[in-house]
Amino acid sequence: MRYISTRGKAPILSFSDVLLTGLAVDGGLYLPETWPEFSPSEWKSLRGLSYPELAARVMVPFTAPDIDFETLHKICTKAYSCFDHPAIAPLTQIDTDLFVQELFHGPTLAFKDIALQVLAPLFDYVLTQRNDYATIVGATSGDTGSAAIEACRKSKRLSVVILHPKGRTSEVQRRQMTTVIEPNITNLAVEGTFDDCQDLVKALFADIPFRQDMHLSAVNSINWTRIAAQIPYYVQAALTLGAPDREVSFAVPTGNFGNILAAWAARRMGLPIQHLCIGSNRNDILSRFINANDMTIQNVIPSLSPSMDIQVSSNFERLLCELLDRDVVACADIMTHFRTSGHMKVPHTLWENATALFSALALEDEQTQTEIRDLYQRSSYLADPHSVIGIVAGRRFQQKAIPMVAEATAHPAKFPEAIIAATGVHPPLPPHMADLFHRQERYHVVPACEDSIKDAVHTAVQHQKHHH
Repeated sequence: MRYISTRGKAPILSFSDVLLTGLAVDGGLYLPETWPEFSPSEWKSLRGLSYPELAARVMVPFTAPDIDFETLHKICTKAYSCFDHPAIAPLTQIDTDLFVQELFHGPTLAFKDIALQVLAPLFDYVLTQRNDYATIVGATSGDTGSAAIEACRKSKRLSVVILHPKGRTSEVQRRQMTTVIEPNITNLAVEGTFDDCQDLVKALFADIPFRQDMHLSAVNSINWTRIAAQIPYYVQAALTLGAPDREVSFAVPTGNFGNILAAWAARRMGLPIQHLCIGSNRNDILSRFINANDMTIQNVIPSLSPSMDIQVSSNFERLLCELLDRDVVACADIMTHFRTSGHMKVPHTLWENATALFSALALEDEQTQTEIRDLYQRSSYLADPHSVIGIVAGRRFQQKAIPMVAEATAHPAKFPEAIIAATGVHPPLPPHMADLFHRQERYHVVPACEDSIKDAVHTAVQHQKHHH
């Protein structure tokens, strides 16, 4: 498989190069040159496989010829051995034809673990082959950072620098990052929003000499491998509920658009997905787009669901490129205009095509709390403030006799204040994190300016070299 940029000016790359590159040098995002398509009998042959084997079978068209099935299967088997549920992404029924797929059984209790536990060993595998090292620089609104740090903390070839918006993650989220004290991990608390953090990371990648000098790479969902590693759980859920003989729909709480893009990709590969529902919080740019073709950047307002406190959803660019039938020139124009004007001009017919497949709703914090309480009273199910938005979206757009799967993206114990306020129940942290609030923290507070981030990255790289 080879990969092209959504903006058409970056070199075409192999899987290994895309893994190490992250963001394309033209500012675009990489997409597979062609989409692998599975026939109904090929989907059926995946029924009943263990999750690691299913994941390897679904991902191998994207990694070949660089990484073969046997290698990938080994990596996936080891990656998922640290999850606390043997099904990895189990389904729980909460209503007639309404299911929750729990994606939070990994070490940091968030869906990001499912991709990042595979991503880190893939990095190690490729870097070992090349006898090279890389510096992971990432921005997090709460969950990506801890999942990346957890996945990479034992790596000999990766140095990790994570930016989070100071005071804008939950305390559990922050501590999961800042209490990891391995020498290859650096945490930066940026005085700004998540969008500031994401823009700073993109600025570092845009500085090509700095990027090459520091061997920069990305683990957030601008890295195509993240999306590829998220496709399998949609496949697993659909097969469990009767696919390919039966259609299924998905509802996904969405910030950066990566998770729901993986569902779109599964559909593009031939999985019979009938409908995709987007759940947003008060930072509702994606809902505004789907419901009114209004993609205008507004100020980010902190909410009960901080991982979705985003106004610029990076991965939307990949969908846009596909909606444009891969007209990369048009895609580059629209994206450039969007970043200069704060408003995206999506042609009306394109928007109509998007609304045929996607629905969207946004909840305010008060509604989110009410829904957490109602769901708990009705189904004795505890959902965190992100997951519950997906569940509400799923219920709202459910169609008769078609199973609807809402993705539960974080463990309720990551957001105890919200859960206690809504239900009176204190969700306990799992045993491996029980002492989280007693661990020592280590992080640096930095202003939201490019130079201070570059200095921190430089220091981290020197520190890593010194250790080897």
